[in-house]
Formats: sequence, C-alpha cells, structure tokens
Amino acid sequence: MTFSEKSNCKDIVKSVLKKMHGINAPQFKFITEVFGLFLSIRGRLNFLQLARYGKRCEQSYRNGFAKHFDFLTFNIALFKEQEGKRIFIALDPSYISKSGKCTPGVGYFWSGVAGAAKWGVEITGIAAVDLDLNTAYHLEAVQTPGPKPNGGTLVEHYTKVILDRKDQLLSVSKYIVADAYFSKNKFIAPLNENGFEVISRLRNDADLLYLFTGVQKGGQGRPKEYDGKINYDKLSDHNLTFTKIDNQNTIFHGVVYAKFLKKKINLVGVLTNKKGKQSHKLYFTTDLEMRPREVLEMYGARFQIEFVFRDAKQNTGLDHCQARDPEKLHFHWNTSLTCVNIAKVAHWKNEINTERQPFSMADVKTLYHNQLLVDRFIVKFGINPNKRKNKKIIRELLNYGKIAA
Repeated sequence: MTFSEKSNCKDIVKSVLKKMHGINAPQFKFITEVFGLFLSIRGRLNFLQLARYGKRCEQSYRNGFAKHFDFLTFNIALFKEQEGKRIFIALDPSYISKSGKCTPGVGYFWSGVAGAAKWGVEITGIAAVDLDLNTAYHLEAVQTPGPKPNGGTLVEHYTKVILDRKDQLLSVSKYIVADAYFSKNKFIAPLNENGFEVISRLRNDADLLYLFTGVQKGGQGRPKEYDGKINYDKLSDHNLTFTKIDNQNTIFHGVVYAKFLKKKINLVGVLTNKKGKQSHKLYFTTDLEMRPREVLEMYGARFQIEFVFRDAKQNTGLDHCQARDPEKLHFHWNTSLTCVNIAKVAHWKNEINTERQPFSMADVKTLYHNQLLVDRFIVKFGINPNKRKNKKIIRELLNYGKIAA
C-alpha cells in the first residue's frame, strides 16, 4: 500500500478551500491545521490534545470549533475530484456515546453494535457512494435533536435533513439508499415529490398487489387495476420475471402496487433455496425503470457508509468530543468524518481507478503520526531532509509501524 506525503493532504485541503466562498484567511489557516492534526494525533482527539500538538492554545481551538463551516460544500467539492459514473447517496444514523445529561439532544438511541438502545447522541450521516469503486465519501453529519425531535418523529427529522440540503444533494445524485427502517410513506413520499428516487428494503410479508395487465371488460364501472395480493409462497410468473443466479438463488422482479405507499414500485426479490427450505428478501425502488441487478448492487453498496463511521471512530476521534455546544459538536463530528475523505482522495489521487490499492485508515494514521514526529525532530536538530542519505532514513521512519509498509 503506497501513500503520499502529508503535504499532499494539505495541498488538497487548500485547493478545495480556495474554491469556497466566504472563507477568510484566519479560518483558511485554522481549517487546514485542524484537518492535519486530526490525521496525525494518536489517542483521544479533544481540545487539550489539539493544544498539545498544535500551534494554538486550547481556548483558541474551542473558539474555532464554534464558528460555522460549510462541510457539505467542502466534501462535495472534494468528492467531485474522485467522482465515478454511478453515484448514489446513502443515509444512515449512527450512535455516538455521550455521558451526562447537559448535552443538547442526549437520550437513548439505538446502537447497532450493542444491539440495544444506549444513552448518548445520534448523528444522521449522509454519504456519496461510488458504486464502481465500491467506496463511500462523507458529505455531512447532522445531530438528531433528541429521541422525539421537536415533538415529531425520527423519520420526519431524517426527511427534513435531506430536504434542507435538496439542491446540493441532487447535484450529486437523485438516488437515496437507506435500510428497511426508512421504508415508510412519511419518508419516501416527500422525497419523491422533491425529485429524489428511493431504494430500500421491505418486510418479508409486505402487503403488495399485482398490477392487472389483462383485457378490460366492457360496460360501466371502474377499470380493473390490480390482479390480487402477492403470495410469496406461490409467486406468479405471469406478473413477475424470474432470473436464476445460481443453484440456490433466483431474482424475481416487476412493477407492483405498494399499499403503504399508495403508488407503484419496482419490486426486486431474491429467492433462496437452501437445504430444502425456501426464503426470500424483498427490495424496491421508486424508479420504475431501474434494472433489478442495479437495485441489488446499490443496496449492497449502501453498507460502505458504515466503514466511514468505523474508520472515523477508530482513527479520527468521532466519539472523542467533550464539548456540549451543538456548533462545536457538529464541527468535531464532521471534521472527523471529513478526514477519512481527505485521506482517501490524497492516497488514491495518482492511481488509475482499476489499479487502486486497498485503503487502510490505520496505516494512514500511522504514517501521518510518524511524519508529525519526524518533522519535529528535523526542526529541533536542524537536519536537512533533502539530502539523499537522509531521504532514505526518513522514508523508513515514516513507514515504521505500518501494517503494509
């Protein structure tokens, strides 16, 4: 696994910041420095640690985190440099541990890792997923106001998060992919009305109806629209198309009517016969023209957003923030997740898409931490890093401790 120098990371950050409007010189320097520190510091990433390794005092970092920064615009510009042909937007809430009762929005939220509701806060992550490269790029994370946000439901909050950023997200993709929790009319209908198409999964016993495709009877009365309820134990090959994948799995698909949405959907199901037992899983999209294989590919690739959360929690301090102020929390979470983007762009920048090496955020963090220390030694000891002899030694030091040196 080959990595570029940390200076390339800063150059990428600077090039994106120059394209943004409203960024003054002090904020330009602050953002560049903070991104570099988040990629370099080992251990907990809080204001005290930033002051220990950075060039400012602790209060200066606290004040800087309280200022607004448009992470969505930054990440879209960053992502556009690596954009592929088949892109969709993944939406997924993520639990963040947080003790105490004074933080706004704190409460019990579902933790997928623990398999239970735990005390803390929740962020709604929005990511752009490149289907061809099978990787996700963070766009923005928004905190959930509470288990019952503003007296409404969580689904209404998640919907508002998307619609508030409608124009910018539509510039990335019109497809929103989310898990089965979001298969609700309150989520899907408003998005469809605003130009989005949704891909998700249904319950295995979803109440769906075949569309009537036969000859209509003459006379008075309303034309026949539906041809009966779908029985998943006896699927109709007259209304659905079947494609065998292998000895165990068969795809069936067709346009059907979803009663809970009160509209037609493009249904894609997978039948599995294993050890004489048959099971099925149901997926759908509101785009009636989408190919079934692409629906399955997109829903499967949705999981790439989880790897962004994992890398940020393990390496860039996603759950380390000790602030209580909503603006500072927002800044910290998005900085942590954006650093994963910067690392991907920096180290895949000069590689041909088909020859990209596996990405390891742990190796990135090791490299940048080593470079932070080596830079310190070079300054203190007055070493010339450009000498041929020193270059080889410095390269060995930078790779020290990496998984794939």
